[in-house]
Amino acid sequence: MLKTKVLLVGPSECGKSVLANFLADATENIGGEYSPTQGVRFESCWPAIMKDSHGAILVFNADIPSHLKEIEMWHSNFIQQQKLQDNQCLLIAHHKPGSGDGAEKPDLSPALGKLALVHSNLEEDPEDVRMEFVKYLRGVASSLSESRDREEMSFIT
Repeated sequence: MLKTKVLLVGPSECGKSVLANFLADATENIGGEYSPTQGVRFESCWPAIMKDSHGAILVFNADIPSHLKEIEMWHSNFIQQQKLQDNQCLLIAHHKPGSGDGAEKPDLSPALGKLALVHSNLEEDPEDVRMEFVKYLRGVASSLSESRDREEMSFIT
């Protein structure tokens, strides 16, 4: 079995925990009141968290203007510093219940504009979000498998 480590990062109150619980089938209730998760805000911990990661999912709430600026910092710290390729990353514009699907493309920087973008509204299209996540995860696993195959072949030749 091929194991992959994918980070799920983004600004406060963007929906990371809701998405993670939904994708892990760890919750019945996808709406409801906001219940903050104790996050890791200390940058000194980030290198340990990033160690041996194979991908990163950046989550933001497109309805909060400051999140567009904040995801630039997350991109710099978790994608550029790790030297992750664009296909190892996914950008999720999460929309809270009742806010609509927000299918319009947010005004992203050129670096973020290269990443696959998924709009997430778990009230309206939960299975679309799950399918996009599975597609992303398959791509990361495939890249990892190909990389390991190349490494094994380099030992043989």
